[in-house]
Amino acid sequence: MLQDQHGRGVTDLRISLTDRCNLRCTYCMPKEVFGPDYVFLRKDQWLHFHELDRVVEAFVELGVRKIRLTGGEPLLRPGLVKYIEGMRRFRQIEDIALTTNGLRLAEKVGDLRDAGLKRVTVSLDALDADLCGRMNGRGIGPNVVLAGIEAARAAGFGVKVNMVVERGANDSQILPMARYFKERGVTLRFIEFMDAGNYNHWSLERVVSGREILDRLAEELEFEPVDVSSAREVAKRYAYKDGSAEFGLITSVTQPFCGGCTRARISADGRLFTCLFASEGVDLKPWLRGDALPQDELLGRLAAIWRGRSDRYSEVRSAATPRLGKVEMSYIGG
Repeated sequence: MLQDQHGRGVTDLRISLTDRCNLRCTYCMPKEVFGPDYVFLRKDQWLHFHELDRVVEAFVELGVRKIRLTGGEPLLRPGLVKYIEGMRRFRQIEDIALTTNGLRLAEKVGDLRDAGLKRVTVSLDALDADLCGRMNGRGIGPNVVLAGIEAARAAGFGVKVNMVVERGANDSQILPMARYFKERGVTLRFIEFMDAGNYNHWSLERVVSGREILDRLAEELEFEPVDVSSAREVAKRYAYKDGSAEFGLITSVTQPFCGGCTRARISADGRLFTCLFASEGVDLKPWLRGDALPQDELLGRLAAIWRGRSDRYSEVRSAATPRLGKVEMSYIGG
């Protein structure tokens, strides 16, 4: 397996299919920045699907076995269903998943299932209707997202729900969210508020640590660890003692896991990033358009980028690092 200088292999590839979204969430697309006058990428600035196929083919040869399709909002990308269906030709890929805000999930779930998708991760930060509407910037309550989750479950999808927990914003929803998804046997993952992108007004004081989340859950619920090592998974896993469900903690602020990171990311505009918090990426479009590189040369250049990576942002985070320019979440996904 291809490894970087710290012995980290590349097994996961995250592909952002569009920089557009139908929400303006305070976390990744605040409306004061991404308002009605914001200029998004032109469609010709996105990587075409056939170009993505070449990149995926190379990364599969380098060891990638998991693909996650993200955005922006990937369900806004024209041709998505056909593209997912076409990915079946990469037989080495063991898992293809999609991350969505869930607004269009109920209407798309049948087509996604028929195309061969097996798993979805849905972002939802609150069950309280007013709070949910404020956080997504559109005044949209949780019901449409919850309907999408139920439709995905009924269609046989594996479903996980991601909740970014921010102190003073939605930390009051930790227990309500846990209760709701525990009752339905759905895995909920609590994510520490991260300084991703440049506009979410991050500060350490607004981070609710994984330890504090566990303490709040323990006030009412009984659970035990399943896998709290970051070596195999990003999330530390816990199971409720009654066997109803699991939940996870993603603690990249208080307990960084850079040493085990195996993810490469392709942004909506075709740049390769080797870290979620990177300020610069390698533009792949010149290698794929016009006088395009032969496949073996493309593979060699991608391998060289991975071998040379030295990303450790979360391990070296300080008061100064959040002020460094970083790629926006709308371009790179989570």
